[in-house]
Amino acid sequence: MQKWSLAALADGLLSRALSKSSRRDMRTVDGGRPHLLYQSVIALARGQRLDEHDNPGEVTVQVLRGRVRVTAGDDTTDGSPGQLLIVPGARHSMTALEDTVLLLTVANRTTPIAADAVKTEPAVPYQRQRRSRHQPVNATLP
Repeated sequence: MQKWSLAALADGLLSRALSKSSRRDMRTVDGGRPHLLYQSVIALARGQRLDEHDNPGEVTVQVLRGRVRVTAGDDTTDGSPGQLLIVPGARHSMTALEDTVLLLTVANRTTPIAADAVKTEPAVPYQRQRRSRHQPVNATLP
């Protein structure tokens, strides 16, 4: 299990973005290819833009710092800290209205899922199994 401090990551990425000539920085914190779900933290200096691009799957943007404008066709919305934006499944762009840090979550619809990974039976509830301290441990391995 991994644990991230989004506040510390946001501060560090924004600091680096402001010192770079590109005025942006990012870090994938979970997933990536070939995972179905991935999350990245993106820092953009004020005025920086992610040009119009296709939506790779189902996408949400959580604004951690600053303000961002997301435009998809004629639909435009602004996001501020604490807001979660559901990005429409269409070409879209993002513009930082202030120095901004975002948590981008993508459920990639182009990543194939192996047929044997799809469960057809209902999930069995997780039950913690406890072993008595008097119960012997099988020392032989198969």
